[in-house]
Amino acid sequence: MRITFLNPIGEVGGGERVLLAAIRGAREHLPGARLDVVLFAGGPLEAEAERLGAAVTVVPLPASLAGLGDTRLRESGRPRTLARLRFGWTALGEAPAAVGFVRRLRAALRRSAPDLIHSNGLKTHVFAAVARPRGVPVLWHLHDFLSQRPVMVRLLRRLTLGVARGIATSEAVLRDAEAVLPGLPISLVLSAIDPDHFAPADRDGAELDRLAGLEPAGPGVVRVGLVATYANWKGQDVFLDALARLSATGPPVRGYIVGGPIYATAGSQFTRDELERRAAANGLASRVGFVPFQPDPADVYRMLDVAIHASTRPETFGLTIAEAMGCGKPVVVSAAGGAAELFT
Repeated sequence: MRITFLNPIGEVGGGERVLLAAIRGAREHLPGARLDVVLFAGGPLEAEAERLGAAVTVVPLPASLAGLGDTRLRESGRPRTLARLRFGWTALGEAPAAVGFVRRLRAALRRSAPDLIHSNGLKTHVFAAVARPRGVPVLWHLHDFLSQRPVMVRLLRRLTLGVARGIATSEAVLRDAEAVLPGLPISLVLSAIDPDHFAPADRDGAELDRLAGLEPAGPGVVRVGLVATYANWKGQDVFLDALARLSATGPPVRGYIVGGPIYATAGSQFTRDELERRAAANGLASRVGFVPFQPDPADVYRMLDVAIHASTRPETFGLTIAEAMGCGKPVVVSAAGGAAELFT
């Protein structure tokens, strides 16, 4: 058995931790299988996948294609029409780059000679369907609410031939995908964590202060933190605004924003500078620490007193919620989408 996993980025976010869990599971339950990973960009995910025994190949997606996305097309009104026209014109201009990339990806897939292709992101869904060797089935791992992606969903509808099945990370994602991709068989496969790894353990919160470049917090200070990519719907702005209100009326508190920007799609994420300026505007410059991506988030949760999930759009699952709870931490959650399913 040969399985090739495709992922659009080389950084590690929630979707990539799900991918690593899938590789780990395949290694455990199919010990004789050959596992290949093809990434569209290099990054720490390479070493993580190799550590699990997978062979990793990077087929770089041209920057112009990596930055192309329909994230901004959710807005209503006339600007949306103009944005769609601009998007279509830009996409048309990138056709030669896309053709060249498909050739390179097809060559990589021929070398890995898979029996199954597992696609883990929207861009890989598209290119896997186009570049797959003849007769090789594709599995789409669905981590997005497709109904919110107006251009992408139209494209995916035209590419389901050869896609054997989709797997949805939550009931909410399943219902959404079934509505917009009615011809595709889709199964519910919930994301999961390793309870032996994400388990309570003592960790000194002062280490989190050090990672954030802050002086150690004083006695009685409550450490609250948001662990997420800088995607602009993950709610770092909401977290900072809430922290400002809490700091004015509540107990002594220090906030931590843990993560960073991992996507290339234009307009899809905050920058650290933007978040630092918002913190300063809220009078939080000395009360908020910014911690870069941590390869093992379990230790981060253990150093917090409270974990915050502040997503401003429905979450497809909410892996950080499960991880923090596994580490024995209380979590404040935006109750929508897959996140709400963890409690109801």
